[in-house]
Formats: sequence, structure tokens, C-alpha cells
Amino acid sequence: MKGLFTIGTERRFVDELARVVLAEHADDPLALADVLILLPTRRSVRALREAFLRAAGGTPTILPRMAPLGDVDDGEWEIASGDGDALTLPPAIETAEREALLAQFVARFKDGQGHPIAQSSAQALKLARELGRLLDELAIEGVSFAQLEGLVEGNFATHWQRTLRFLAIVGETWPQVLAERGRIDAIERRTRAIRNQAARWRANPPATPVIAAGSTGSQPATRDLLAAIAELPQGAVVLPGLDRDMDEASWDALEPSHPQYGLRELLLALGRARADVEEWPGIASGPARHLLLTELMRPAETSEAWIKPDAASLEHVTRADCATPHQEALVVALALRSVLDTPTRTAALVTPDRELARRVTAELKRWNIDIDDSAGASLADTPPAGLLHALIAAVDSGFAPVELLALLKHPLCTLGGERAAVLDATRRLDRKCLRGLKPAPGLASIRALVEQATFGDADDRTTVRTLIDRLDEATAALVARMQGESAPDALLDATVAAAENIAPPETLWAGEAGSALADALGRLRTAWTGQPAIAAGEWPGLFAAMLEPETIRPSFGRHPRLSIWGPLEARLQRADLLVLGGLNEGTWPPAVETGPWINRPMRKDLGLQQPERRIGLSAHDFIAALGAERVLLTRAERVGGAPTVPSRWLARLDALFGYEPGGSAPVPEYIQRGRRSFVAWAERIDRPDNYEPWLRPEPRPPVEARPIRLSVSSVEQWRRDPYGLYARRILRLEALKSLEEELGAADRGNALHDALDAFLKAHPSGILPPDAVREFEALGEKHLADLLTAPAERAFWWPRFRRLAHWFVAEENKRRATGARLLDSESKAAMTVGPASRPLRIEARADRVDELEHGAWEIIDYKTGRVPTKDELDALFAPQLLLEAAMAERGGFEKIDGRAETVRLSYWQANGLGDGGKVSPIKDSDTLVAEMMVLVEKMANHFAHPDTPYPALPWPAYGPHFNDYAHLERVAEWSTAGGGDE
Repeated sequence: MKGLFTIGTERRFVDELARVVLAEHADDPLALADVLILLPTRRSVRALREAFLRAAGGTPTILPRMAPLGDVDDGEWEIASGDGDALTLPPAIETAEREALLAQFVARFKDGQGHPIAQSSAQALKLARELGRLLDELAIEGVSFAQLEGLVEGNFATHWQRTLRFLAIVGETWPQVLAERGRIDAIERRTRAIRNQAARWRANPPATPVIAAGSTGSQPATRDLLAAIAELPQGAVVLPGLDRDMDEASWDALEPSHPQYGLRELLLALGRARADVEEWPGIASGPARHLLLTELMRPAETSEAWIKPDAASLEHVTRADCATPHQEALVVALALRSVLDTPTRTAALVTPDRELARRVTAELKRWNIDIDDSAGASLADTPPAGLLHALIAAVDSGFAPVELLALLKHPLCTLGGERAAVLDATRRLDRKCLRGLKPAPGLASIRALVEQATFGDADDRTTVRTLIDRLDEATAALVARMQGESAPDALLDATVAAAENIAPPETLWAGEAGSALADALGRLRTAWTGQPAIAAGEWPGLFAAMLEPETIRPSFGRHPRLSIWGPLEARLQRADLLVLGGLNEGTWPPAVETGPWINRPMRKDLGLQQPERRIGLSAHDFIAALGAERVLLTRAERVGGAPTVPSRWLARLDALFGYEPGGSAPVPEYIQRGRRSFVAWAERIDRPDNYEPWLRPEPRPPVEARPIRLSVSSVEQWRRDPYGLYARRILRLEALKSLEEELGAADRGNALHDALDAFLKAHPSGILPPDAVREFEALGEKHLADLLTAPAERAFWWPRFRRLAHWFVAEENKRRATGARLLDSESKAAMTVGPASRPLRIEARADRVDELEHGAWEIIDYKTGRVPTKDELDALFAPQLLLEAAMAERGGFEKIDGRAETVRLSYWQANGLGDGGKVSPIKDSDTLVAEMMVLVEKMANHFAHPDTPYPALPWPAYGPHFNDYAHLERVAEWSTAGGGDE
């Protein structure tokens, strides 16, 4: 077993490797202990161990020594090589410490105007991570910073020239920083370690077998090691999926985006040809599948030689094109779940799409399945980290209601007491104090709201006071630290101290999540010690950026037969069913980016690989997975409402088999299988067998509970939506105000009404004074003061108010010149209707009542929003002015003597649009008033009967424009039952 070998993508790599290695040492099992096998990653090492156990059939056996190429450290290499002094390199610098140091370089980098390119410390940290990736890439490719000096600055734009000068400074200073700390970059250390190992094996070849398996040699140091192993007396290099049958024209035309490109470059580096590579002993699958994998990735330059594989080559493949990401996740979950019906069978989702992985994890909870996700979960999403985020956000916002409640309602928040008591006090604080307009920053404003609130019990106020006092005491030090400039390590200490005041330390740091967070914060505390202070307000963003790359993987409790792998983790592994998910352009393959620090011409001049090389690696992963025993391909046709582009590999499959989506060609069977099974299951699983919606709500409260006093606005609700009136007046349900509510159209309308009322009462009759416009504007400044504090509100609404002022004064003078005078504004009125046994009192407050001439009145309603349409008026769904007219005819106004002989009705659109306003009179008002009185008498008599229901939206076309009770009415449910308008 010496030289170059390959295991085809259609074969189980680790199982084939384990089988042959065991067979090679069948005569002397103890000799297995002398065999060294190097694999790409730690996960592939675990996969090979399991493969040896399967190959041995459960028989106890000594395993070879195995080590990962991608995760080299002193211990691994010393054990693997048997060399006691294997590495004498300096230790690697911690990732967090390196990022903190590089962030300071970035923070000092200025643009052409002398401004920092990083607008915050969080942005500087994110750019530092990208800079670290560039440093790693330069180390991997063996490119020194000195080569940057050879780049001609004049060939690049000005900002790239500045970037080059900055990188030159980093290249000169960074090694000095590392030397001062006695450290070395981890990638540089790994690269040197691998090269040192290759040199040692060339100088002193080991007498025992060394096998390097599964590596594509994508990095120069790895290629050097593979070359050294291939030359050893007992060395073997096993390549993954080399296409030995590709025609030479295609082989020579390979581009970086092709899956075989990396293997071709490796063979060139080894000085070998494809003919030198032998097939690993064993039986490969049939030629049909091999032809499929070869032809699918044929280079574009030789695509005219495409050979259409037999349809049987896709018997193992099913494809599901899903409508949305949600459906895709459900399809994947169903596919994984179906495997569990057969004992011992396994399945895995392979995808680079982390959002899809999270969705699938959630969908599998339907069956109480916790799937093993190789990428783990974000540490920032765990409860302990969530508490720290909520704490920092609350302090940064000045304890604004939303952030304050997020902190107090966090399940770990106890403030030194019982969780139930804290939650009870928080709910009282929420309902009684925090609803409505956003208070001024600080707990003093919250305390003022507590004192102003109305509590049913004095003890409730004391409970809420105590809650705020405890929170103040717990966070005082952090508040003081975050109000000015402070060093990150000091902020981290203050945050941890405050968190331990809010949650018990034995709970906060308990479990896997708490332990992982404690470890991460410890590393960050060490890394950021001695770093410069950051400005006030930057800590939330910086803390989030610090925790962003941290992940956590549960150590146990995950399903043994289901997994989620990234494309890298899936290399060399195989399951009975592989689901390749997220097959859209930009996801798989990923979008290629050069990064913020160098562009494509720079990469070319430096000898770095272009980003398309990553597409080639991604393509290799796809082809390797496509060769599995059973494969399901999935994608979402729309994401976020926008159409997606299928992965180029799916497009190649379509082209290879002559399928045009949306065309007249028959749909291939492998797509039909997905539609008939997984997609059909996903559409069916949440659809009930029998849909029997509840009927329209029609409560029948007892007569004594029914209202006997209604405002004219309540009459409109009664007319449009009786159920809404029932909920508000009988059940007494009132919608809670929103947290941090903004002043809106209703507030604007009320303020404008107040300004109009004040102006009219100051000038009830006669021609207005010359400075009336200025006076009216002054009243607007007074009554709209709260609304106009926001610059956007003033810029948008104040010009409209000024137009309204000019229009209103002109309209008033025109009316007053004809003898019209104000009788009253904001005038109260009432009348009684209905049966004598249970009369109904209807009350109103008219915006304005004018006398045009003796006995002739005009009732005016100011509208800052919409005006009822003629259809609504004719159908009697806008009763306010009509009922006020009836009250005027009956002498029902409190402060106006007598009654009207005739009444005109009009809406004044006081919205500042156009000329500033508009008068819209109601035509045929006498007829409408009479009809309205007949209707309201009929309604009063009808609803006085105990069997009369309060139906929800009896006329949906005339439903309320703002309905606080729509969720209680369940319109979407009963409207599908077949009932129409009544």
C-alpha cells in the first residue's frame, strides 16, 4: 500500500479506507498500532474511527493512530509522528486577543478626509476579523507583506493606494507585536508545523506506514506534506474523488470553479499525472452514476461533447423545489424523520445555509427530535448571553420601556428575590405605568410614572417601587461606567458584576451555556485588557461583535442517527440519506467576495487565489455528496418574497437531461418523485382532514348588562360592528396602549381641535382681526407643542398647519361677512330614544355649532383624516352629524337656548393639504336625519330584547376603519364558512 490512490465519490470514503487498511494488516492486527493516518479534520477522524468499528464487525481491535491535518497542535503531532521534539514553535496567539489588537490598527486607519474608516469600535472589530483572514491567507499561500511594496500604487484607485500603505504598516508592525508577546499567528504556526513535519520525514523517513487520506491539498504547506508522504517507503496518499476518466481536453480546460481543479493542481505540485493514480481496491458503483457525476461537471469549453447519462443514473436522487424557506425546512425535516422508520438507517442535512439549519432543527421538534448540528448554536442566543445583551441594551437606552421589560421579563432575572415575585411586579409595572408615550431616559422617569399611575391596591405601588429600587441598586455601577468613555475590560467587569446582581451566579453560569459563556468572557477579558477606552454608547455594539463568533455544541442528548453538517464537515462522511439543502446561487455555491482589504488585481499581483477557488471547493463537496446512496436536493423558489436563482449545479442537471422549468418538456422523474412525496407531505401535514370553523360570534348578554348611554361615536361602532360595542361597553375590554407609543394622527387631530376651539372662543363673531393668522399660528405652537418637538414632525406638519391657518381665517371671514356667528364649540348635547321600559340616552360633543340666520343652524365636524363617503352617509354608517342634527332639532344642546328650525351639516377637512382645507357639505341632510332617527329607534328597541345578538361585522364592507377587537372576532376563520353579508 504505497503511492497515489483515489476513492470515487460514489463510494463511502472512510468505510473503504478502513476496510482495506484492516485487510492489509489482517495477519498482524498489532501492527495497526504503527499505522498513522492523517485526515482533513477532526470530524473526519471521528468518522474513520466509527468506520473501523463497522469494518471490524464489532470485534475488539487496535486502531491506527489518527490525526487531523486541519487542526494541528503540539500534542496531536507529537503523538502522530512519534517525535518527542516535534514542534518547538512559539505558542499561537489567542483569536480574541489577535482581533482586539488588530482592531486598534483599524481604528487608527483614516480615509482621505482624515476620518476613521471604522465608525465605531464594533465596526473596527468586524474589519479586524477580515484583516485577520487576509493575514491567514497570506500565511497559507506563503506571501510576505514585503511583496505589497512591489505593487504599483499608481495602478489602483486612491482609496486602494491608502489601503496598500495601511497594509504595509500592518505588515511591518504586526510581527513586532507578536514578538513582544512571544506569540505567533495560529495559521502561520500550523503552516510551519506542517512544513517542518514534511522536512523531518524527508530527512528521516519513518519505518511505519503513513497514509494521508481525503485531502485535496488546497494549501501549499499541505501539498508539501502530501508530496513528502507520497515519497515515503510506506507512504500512501488517498485522494477524494479524482476523475480518472475525464478526457484530456476537459482536464486541461479546468477552471478554479471546477471540482477537479484542486486535484489537478495537487497532482501538478506532486509532479504526477492522473495515470499515476490507482483506484483504491474495491468495487465501485455502476458506470451510469459515474458518467452522471463526470458529465454534470464537464467544463464549458468542452460542453459540446456532453453525453446524456441514462435516466437510471438519477434513481438515487430526488429533488424538491419548494415555494418558501419554511416549506423547504419542513420538506427536509420530513425526509430526515422518514429515515427513522427503518432501524439503524441514518440521514444528514448538508447545507451552508445556517438559517435553513435552524428552521429544520425547529421543525424536528414536532417529533421531539434534537438533531446533532455540527456547527452548534450561537452562544449569543443562549439565555445567559441573552440576559447580558438585555442588561446592556436597557442601560444604554436609559431604561426605555421596551428594553426595560425585556430585561425584567428575562427568565434569569430575579434581582435577589423570587422569580415569581419579580414577574408579578414587572407585569404591574407594564400595565399600569409604561404604556403610552416614551418617558425621558433614566429610572427617575420610571419612578415618576409609578407615582402618577393608578393602582388598585397601595401594596401594588410599593411592590413596583421595590422592583425599581432593586434594579437601580443592581445596575448603578454599570450605568455610571456606560455614561462616559471607558475601557472595554472595565465595561466587561461592570457588565458581569451587574448581571450577577440581577441573576444568581449559580444559575447564570450553570449548565453548558453558562459555562461556555463564562469561558468566552474570560478570554475576552484577557484579550481586551489594556485596550483604549471607547466612547459612550459603543458598548452594546462592541459586546455583540465580541460574542458573535462564539458557538456552543451540546455534549450529549442529540439524536444518534440524524445530523446537520456543513459542506466541509460532510467531507468523507456518508449517511444512508443525504439531503443537500439551500441549493440556490449565493448560498450553495456561496457568493464570492474579495473582502474589504484587497481587490482582484491586487490578489493576482500577489499570487493569491481568486475567490472563485472557493466555488471549486464547494463544487467538489456537492459532487461528493451527490454520489451517496440516496440524495434529496432542495431549494426555496422565493426568499423574503423575492425569487431566487437555482444553483448552477441544478441548472446543469436540467440542461443535461433537457428539462426547461416552465417549458413544455416533460418533468424528469427525479423531480416528480419529490413532488409526489416530500412536497406533497409538507403541504398536507398541517392541513386538517375536516375544517369546521366556528360561526360568526353573536353574544347575547342579559338586558341589564346592555348599555343605556351611548356617545354618537359608540352608535357608529354599534352600527358598523355590534360585537365591538359589546366588547368595549359590556365586557369593558380596552386595548392597551403600545409601549413607547408615538404621537399619531389621533393626537394630531385632538391638538388641532383644541387650537380651533381656543381660537373660536376668543373670536366668536365678527370679522377677524388683521393679525388673526399670526394669532392662530401661535395657538398652534401652543397646542401642538408636544407633536412639533420632533424635527421630522415639525418639518412635515408645520407648513401644513400654516396653510390651514391662512385658509381657515379666509373661510371664517367669508362666512362672517354673511352674518354667520358661533353659537358654541365643543358643545355637549343629548337625546333619548328607544322603549320607555329601557330608554337609551345618546350623547354628543359637537365640534362647532353656527347660526347662519335666525332658526337656521350649521353643525360642523372638523376632520384631519378621512371624510365619510357618500355611500357611507346614504347607508347611515356615519351617524355622528345626523344624530347631532336631530339633537339640535329637539333642543338637546346644553349651552344653546332653543332649537333649530333647519340644520345644515358639513365636514371641514382641516388637514393643511391643497389650499389648506376644504368644506364638504352633506346633501339631502334632512332626509338622512329622518332616516337615521328611524333606524336608531329601531336599533334601540331591537337590542333591548334579550334574544338580540351583538354580531361581529354584520356588514364587512362597512366595518370600522380602526378595530381593536378584530382578533377576538376571528374574521379570517368564520368568513370562510360560506356566510355572506347580512
